[in-house]
Amino acid sequence: MPPGILTTLAADHVTLAADKVELSPANTGFMLIATALVMVMTPALAFFYGGMVRVKSVLNMLMMSFISLGLVTVLWVLYGFSLAFGTDHGSVIGWSGDYVGLSGIGLTELWDGYSIPVYVFAAFQLMFAILTPALISGALADRVKFSAWALFIVLWVTIVYFPVAHWVWGAGGWLFELGVIDFAGGTAVHINAGAAALGVIFVVGKRIGFKKDPMRPHSLPLVMLGAGLLWFGWFGFNAGSWLGNDDGVGAVAFLNTQVATGAAMLGWLAYEKLRHGSFTTLGAASGAVAGLVAITPACGSVSPLGSIAIGIIAGVLCAMAVGLKYRFGYDDSLDVVGVHLVGGVVGSLLIGFFATGGVQSDAKGLFYGGGLAQLGKQSVGVVCVLLYSLVISFVLAKVVDLVMGFRVSEDEELAGVDQVAHAETAYDYGGTGGGTALPRTAASAPGSAAGSAPGSGDTPAQGAEDGTAPASQAGSSAQAQGGTPGKAKKVDV
Repeated sequence: MPPGILTTLAADHVTLAADKVELSPANTGFMLIATALVMVMTPALAFFYGGMVRVKSVLNMLMMSFISLGLVTVLWVLYGFSLAFGTDHGSVIGWSGDYVGLSGIGLTELWDGYSIPVYVFAAFQLMFAILTPALISGALADRVKFSAWALFIVLWVTIVYFPVAHWVWGAGGWLFELGVIDFAGGTAVHINAGAAALGVIFVVGKRIGFKKDPMRPHSLPLVMLGAGLLWFGWFGFNAGSWLGNDDGVGAVAFLNTQVATGAAMLGWLAYEKLRHGSFTTLGAASGAVAGLVAITPACGSVSPLGSIAIGIIAGVLCAMAVGLKYRFGYDDSLDVVGVHLVGGVVGSLLIGFFATGGVQSDAKGLFYGGGLAQLGKQSVGVVCVLLYSLVISFVLAKVVDLVMGFRVSEDEELAGVDQVAHAETAYDYGGTGGGTALPRTAASAPGSAAGSAPGSGDTPAQGAEDGTAPASQAGSSAQAQGGTPGKAKKVDV
């Protein structure tokens, strides 16, 4: 937000002057805590995604998130912060020489109009930049080269994330100036990552056995742990985005985050029970994340009652959306498109209906007498970020594929990317002495589906065949807990 302007009376005239802002130890401490909470979200995401894949891909899934912590941190210091939040150039990109290398910033220099140091603001925004490409990785489970993924992150944050962050949040950014409301990242983070995931999927293609072989989550406790940590970290993600809490807006954002998340979980579970007959742990975790995604752009502009509505709508629509991959044939492994893209679109657009005009700004939605003006602005932001990220991400993935190949070979995919890329396995079933997972005499005859050793990564899962499939091949439904009826279990050697 730009610095506030106040009116002062002096002698016989009126003078307009910018507020004199001083460093606030309280706001600075609050923002450092919020920054740490957002940092925790990336390893939390790694656990959330890691639990949903098969055993043979767990470590790779964890590493696809963790590598972002290293790569994006270095890029952010070198030039990312300058591109995203430097002096505006043409409303499309920023650049400030003092921000290159973060070398020209004073120790107590304040972020313009706020009572926190520039260093704190840069650290807070860095955590968003780290998390966003990590979100994409869930769509690519089991089948991409780790080195290619690392190169894609470098290209994507440079050409997609940094510019989009400037459009949405940078002073002078064209979506910011248009009046698009995105409190904490509905467009810049979730729509951006979800559309990018779809673009990369078109290049990488489907996993071997998609819609045929069971691909059950290997550890639902890990999924629940990751979801719980994401929920915890999201309070810093949303409440911290006001960059202080002098006026109570951050407190409203905090409460709305909790309310919408709980409502979305209930909405997802209710849909799941009606559609598939059971309440599942994976459905609860996925519903909570859908609510977190949807309330992210809206938490500073709606009331708690509006948050309930947004949460329920997002929970139901995202639960419905994750099955679209079976109808349209794209392999979104862990439902990044269904949850983050759809949830981000839902939350961003519903601002145009539920914005009260009494929290973050005076912009009102349709249900509060504001007409369709704000909905129109939100629609522009949604469509432009979605199309830009989708197209450019497809092109970048194609470039990476041509340069070094984005996907592992068929044999490597069947063997498991953990062994291929990292020379490790997540679980040692051989005991302290090592060895094979099962005694050789215990293995069944060659070709028998029963002879798969624990740890091979071939845990049973739902194998939906069409668009009527239960929520997610990763297991976001009651039927995710069992194998596909009538199909023999595939054994990877």
